[in-house]
Amino acid sequence: MAASVTRRIRLPADSRTPAAARAVVRAVLDEADLPVLLDEALLLTTELSTNGVQHAGTDIDLEVIADPQGLTVTVTDYGGGNAALTPLTAELSERGRGLLLVDHFSASWGTTHHGKGKGVWFRLARPGADGAAPEPVDGEPPATIALDLQPGVLTAIDGRALDGRAPAAGDVPSAAALSALAGVDLPDAEPGTLTQVATHLLSRLCGATGATGGAIRLDQADGRGTLPFAEYGLAFSPDAADVRAKLAVSWPWRGELVLVTPATPGPYAAPLAQLTAERLGLALENDRLRRTDLRRQAWLTFLAEASELLAQSLDVELTMALIPRLVVPRLGQWSAVYGVDEWGEPVYAAAAHADEAALPSLLAELSQAGPDSVPARLREAIHGGFQVPLTAPVEGLAVPLIARGGRIGALAVGRHLDRRQEPEEVAIVEDLARRAALALDNARIHAERRRVAQTLQQSLLPPALPIVNGIGLGAEYVPTQRDADVGGDFYDVVPMPDGRWLVVIGDVSGKGVQAATVTGLVRDVIRVLIRDGRPLPEMLDRINDTLVERGGGRYCTLAMAALATGADNQLRVTLHLAGHDRPILLRSEGNATFVGSPGTALGLLDRVRTPSTAVELAPGDTMIFFTDGVTERRRGSELFGIDRLRAAAAELAGYEADVVAARLRAAALGFSAEPPRDDIAILALRNDQLP
Repeated sequence: MAASVTRRIRLPADSRTPAAARAVVRAVLDEADLPVLLDEALLLTTELSTNGVQHAGTDIDLEVIADPQGLTVTVTDYGGGNAALTPLTAELSERGRGLLLVDHFSASWGTTHHGKGKGVWFRLARPGADGAAPEPVDGEPPATIALDLQPGVLTAIDGRALDGRAPAAGDVPSAAALSALAGVDLPDAEPGTLTQVATHLLSRLCGATGATGGAIRLDQADGRGTLPFAEYGLAFSPDAADVRAKLAVSWPWRGELVLVTPATPGPYAAPLAQLTAERLGLALENDRLRRTDLRRQAWLTFLAEASELLAQSLDVELTMALIPRLVVPRLGQWSAVYGVDEWGEPVYAAAAHADEAALPSLLAELSQAGPDSVPARLREAIHGGFQVPLTAPVEGLAVPLIARGGRIGALAVGRHLDRRQEPEEVAIVEDLARRAALALDNARIHAERRRVAQTLQQSLLPPALPIVNGIGLGAEYVPTQRDADVGGDFYDVVPMPDGRWLVVIGDVSGKGVQAATVTGLVRDVIRVLIRDGRPLPEMLDRINDTLVERGGGRYCTLAMAALATGADNQLRVTLHLAGHDRPILLRSEGNATFVGSPGTALGLLDRVRTPSTAVELAPGDTMIFFTDGVTERRRGSELFGIDRLRAAAAELAGYEADVVAARLRAAALGFSAEPPRDDIAILALRNDQLP
């Protein structure tokens, strides 16, 4: 061979650098005629170059020197830090490689420092040489480790392992065998894939150490105890294991790798077993963490979807029925939700079971009385405000439903009988219970607001239309679908002191309690002024003054008509409009026209104009009053409009007043599939006197 071969090269911080470094080392060994050192040199060069690229993240300098005695390789990086050994130690703790390989296969190794750079070198001795290493330049003297690698013998052992023959006692594995063993990639995979990889590693390990069998035993803290994860060898027995190595998994998981050898284990059996256990344990741990993260993401998605479903319902009974359906079967075999009565006792609301046929028997069990019964446990959970276990025959847990500091019920969840209930599932049940309690409380508040709104709305409308001789009356009212708000539409039919009847329909601007207050004010002022015998123009002026002073900036449109029957069977109508839509006059022969003169809405100006229009209704004629909720009914961007309303009214000639009002209501609602955005009020009066 040549006296000495030296190569120096700077390589970038790139994933391809280890391959380039191996190519340089291979070329030097070929030129120096040292192929016997190829396996060990390539393995250790890969470790050092990979370490420099991954941990330092800088360019690396590679120096390869081959001499008659052996090979010296130095890898220098330019990362921060004082100890070049620290990354290798970290690599050992994370991957189970690095320092162990350098320590095992080099004749000697050490560190060097060059200004801002730090390096690690190793020395491989040619068979039969003394292994002496040259002093590293500007570095500390290397520590020599006396190891007789016997490369020729190792190659023979590899050959016998591949042939299936057991190695002789005292033999040690070759660099190629350890490289293949330590270099097996263990990506995140399904358990079946990891089991296959673990079995493959065991076969490699048994071949390298001469073991007759081995196994990976794992306790996944699922209540099943320690079970075999992977096995290799026909006659394996864990009790007869000669080598044991703990898997690098975190609590509460526990595991170990065990090997059975036919004779006294070789000196490398334990290190190789530990190496394999660390790598496999890291793969299992990564897979466990990945699965845990996926489960947590799935639970977060579940809770988000459950919250969205619960928020869509503002009905207490519907929400109660929805809660157990969210629990079963994902969080339990069965579930039941309870409210509370005025004494704080649980009241059954809804239940669900994974097996619908088992629901009747479940309900029977839930209704059993006794000191340790489900009702007693639910009472304890509600009053105590904490989770309470449920005992056989309905095993599970009861969680109180608490929202805004109030205990509004309890949620009972029965565990699956075929598997253990994980702690994270219990936490999800408690979280779902909090969300369900808040949804129930919101539904309860909404229901209370709806009852208040409905009561207030009913107080603004007459409970029934009066029966007037010779005059037919019909009215329809449809509130907006925002049923927690009170509308501003109203109508009324009131007797006047002079024997006439006053028909009123109006619309106060806005929604809610303030609009309802103004509506009630207008309605009460009208009734008071009627009893005082005020004429209609003066009544309208007084209403306007009241709204300007006390209306809070709200205005009101009003249609007011005084009805009087004549001796000629005519119905005389004196009509006043204050900013309101003109009513439709529907003649008995089918002619429909708008009548009246528009005026000024009340509450906007100090003085208003409300012209008077006299209209006579012959027998069979009908006058139809309405609010803008009818004409402004929308279908997309299209309005129902006055023309469509007049056409619909023209087809109702000859019908009774209540039929006309009902048919027009149906026509307006049928115009669009959308719920009404505004209140709809229709009032029809008809001359029912005989001709």
